[in-house]
Amino acid sequence: MSSAIVLNEKLENVGALALPASFEEIHSHNLYLYVKSYQAALRSNTANTKTKGDVSGGGKKPWAQKGRGGARAGSRRSPVWVGGGAAFGPKANRNYDLKVNKKQKKLALEFALNEKAANNALFVVDSLSVESGKTKDAAKIIKTLGTRDALIVKELVDEKTLLAFRNIQNCYLVESNELNAYLATAFYAVIIEKSVLETITKEG
Repeated sequence: MSSAIVLNEKLENVGALALPASFEEIHSHNLYLYVKSYQAALRSNTANTKTKGDVSGGGKKPWAQKGRGGARAGSRRSPVWVGGGAAFGPKANRNYDLKVNKKQKKLALEFALNEKAANNALFVVDSLSVESGKTKDAAKIIKTLGTRDALIVKELVDEKTLLAFRNIQNCYLVESNELNAYLATAFYAVIIEKSVLETITKEG
């Protein structure tokens, strides 16, 4: 059974918080499906090509159908001509969305958190705030934990804490309703408030 590292106000290790045993039984395929769906939703879908009906030119038959000894041609807009339309090219009307149901989303998040805990990269704090609003004070938190980057999850983000963390490149601050399996996987460590983790484990 994996356990999260419990930190006090000074970010010192003061114990461990065991995750539910059910988290160990979740298959990694749930995480794969969610991450695949999340990344698909990020696609801009701007690839677009012109067919022979969209390019300029044409109208007049380039040459007579018979008599010149060459291949027949009906329009300069044909895909086989330079400057002609594209055949079977991408259009901007494609839908990349992949459906993932609510149960799989929940399982994916639980699996991701369990993986962090197994690698000693899931940290639990009662509350995490930077009352000064200064970036240097926020940077000390990441430096103290000795992690290269981190996802910080709060129940509610206050303005001072947001100001302190928003310019730090190696960490990302989110509220509990924004937490998902992709974000939990994208960062080396997860720092989460105890109330948020308790809500996740109770729902599990």
